[in-house]
Amino acid sequence: MTRLLGYDALAVALAVALFGVLAAAFAARRGEAALGALVRGCVFTLFGLTSAAVLAMVYGLVSHDFSISYVAQVGSRSTPLFFTIISLWGALEGSILFWAWVLSLWAMLVVWRNREVPGRLIPYTGVALLGISAFFLILLVGPANPFGLVTPVPSDGPGPNPLLQNHVLMAVHPPLLYLGYVGMSVPFAFAIAALVAGEAGNDTWLRLTRRWTLLAWGFLSAAIIAGMWWSYEVLGWGGYWAWDPVENASFLPWLTATAFLHSVMVQERRGMLRLWNVNLIVSTYALTILGTFLTRSGVLSSVHAFTTGTIGYYFLAFIAVVLIVSLVLVAGHSEELRGEGRLDAPIARETVFLLNNLFLTAFMFTVLLGTLFPLVAEAVRGVKVSVGEPFYNRMTLPLCAALLFLMGVGPALPWRRSDLAQARAKLMMPGIVALVVAVLCAILLTRNPYAVSAFAFATFAIVCNVREYWLGAAARRRAHGEAPATALVKLIAANRRRYGGYLAHIGVVSVALGVAASSVFRKEHDATLKRGEKMTVAGFELQLDSLWGREEPQRAVIGATMRVMRDGREVGRLTPRMNFYRTQDQPVPTPAVRSRPWGDLYLNLLAFEPNGSSATIRAITEPLVPWIWIGGGIICLGALVALSGPARKRAPIRETSDPEREPPSSLPLPELEPRTA
Repeated sequence: MTRLLGYDALAVALAVALFGVLAAAFAARRGEAALGALVRGCVFTLFGLTSAAVLAMVYGLVSHDFSISYVAQVGSRSTPLFFTIISLWGALEGSILFWAWVLSLWAMLVVWRNREVPGRLIPYTGVALLGISAFFLILLVGPANPFGLVTPVPSDGPGPNPLLQNHVLMAVHPPLLYLGYVGMSVPFAFAIAALVAGEAGNDTWLRLTRRWTLLAWGFLSAAIIAGMWWSYEVLGWGGYWAWDPVENASFLPWLTATAFLHSVMVQERRGMLRLWNVNLIVSTYALTILGTFLTRSGVLSSVHAFTTGTIGYYFLAFIAVVLIVSLVLVAGHSEELRGEGRLDAPIARETVFLLNNLFLTAFMFTVLLGTLFPLVAEAVRGVKVSVGEPFYNRMTLPLCAALLFLMGVGPALPWRRSDLAQARAKLMMPGIVALVVAVLCAILLTRNPYAVSAFAFATFAIVCNVREYWLGAAARRRAHGEAPATALVKLIAANRRRYGGYLAHIGVVSVALGVAASSVFRKEHDATLKRGEKMTVAGFELQLDSLWGREEPQRAVIGATMRVMRDGREVGRLTPRMNFYRTQDQPVPTPAVRSRPWGDLYLNLLAFEPNGSSATIRAITEPLVPWIWIGGGIICLGALVALSGPARKRAPIRETSDPEREPPSSLPLPELEPRTA
């Protein structure tokens, strides 16, 4: 019964999505009201049907209905309830089902939230989202059907992949990733709708798109950081980013979406980059589908990838359709997308944003090349080629340094133009601080040029962005006599988009500092210890107290209790473990981490004697790693602050021959964010 309910809900949902797409043209002839009502009805119905299918699958997992093919694939009576529920997205068919549900959720939120927007933009956006939903529903009723019948019905199943039931972050990372990945469908749908409706030259769609893109970008940022944290806490290697192709697949659309969020401000302010922004939106969505293809086609070997199958061909066909439709529409509306503004001076915020887009796009193409080149080489020449960390580091570290520098320069420069003396005055102090940091790093810490550059440019960016808060709050204090905290809060509230962006900059810099410090100053030591013996690493004394074991419903656990001492006194105890699953030949490690703001002590159990007499321990110290996770939180907070303000139309900057009339960028003047009556 559960199986039939779930499958029937998906089949009806596919019919609803196709009906909505096909009937939209006829409804449009009857007027905007008829079109809007049709699309809203189809979108709400679609959400209800996909929700029913998801609930049916969750019920099947919880009740251990092994007649359902997906439950037989990932279910097990010994798996704890928590991991049983989140195994919904733990394999191919369930992940596609969850994708379709998240897409229907986004579609419902878009048409409901913008129901008062006049014209055909929102209905056509809903139609585009229905069309995308139809593709995923075709997969679900066809090659990726999670509700297939299994006969004879097995008495038990293998359970989820052990790596996916070994940490609570598996309940966090995948949903965030889907919200970010699938959320990029919304700006793509807005762009297609604006082109079809003939509103590409009207910036209304752009303002709406920016907010939805920022929301999806925030989820994707959180997902990438949570995935790094999961890798750090589960895989036992002491790292968080290995340039794995599937990791790269999530990073690629993040880069183009970041570029769009910057270049869209240039379009709003100056009427420039319309065609470029549409292409960034299309590229971002195409990259999400490419990442989905890489993950689900079986062409890559990765701990993140799903099983092989014919589904990859469907994604390739869909990517081709997306690109062809987008290129035809963009080419047909090229006149509407022609920019009206122009670049007035080389020293201006627009110039910084253009360079920002250039470096982000170069970053994206570099990662894309490194990800796809092995696949192309194997397909063309039959030779397996590996592109590893040295390539990415050599090619991307200069781009990272340049982007950190631009994150400091951008906030300091005004729109339109600035003379060299004004720019020098604003950048002199941060530049001096950065130079001092670079010298101190080179003398006291490391001569590694990339590390010195990272610390110097990160310092420069932090000083420039924090100074914007300082100067703005000081201006409010002088003008209104407010207390420092009150002035800061009201400053941010008066222009949340701007200061939320600066906060996101600070978060990115924090991540960069954590990555640079943990990569350059990491120390590692392996030792085989008998009970009571000690090892020393980076000032810590680690003593093996005991080895122990226990049986859990889904696994057997072997652990080591390590006493951590510093300067002769105990500062804590850590218990790295090995987990043995009956469906996995190799044990799955669970490292033990002692985390402090200045760094982590990371212990991993590598081997042990069966009689419990000794164990081999790997100890790693990694400075500033917690600031990667903290920085991710700051990025998400910045996105939330930027989204919390009302959506208001920005007044374009008036052309004037007097650059002195431009408001200084460091003051919270109302001209930068005009209020509407």
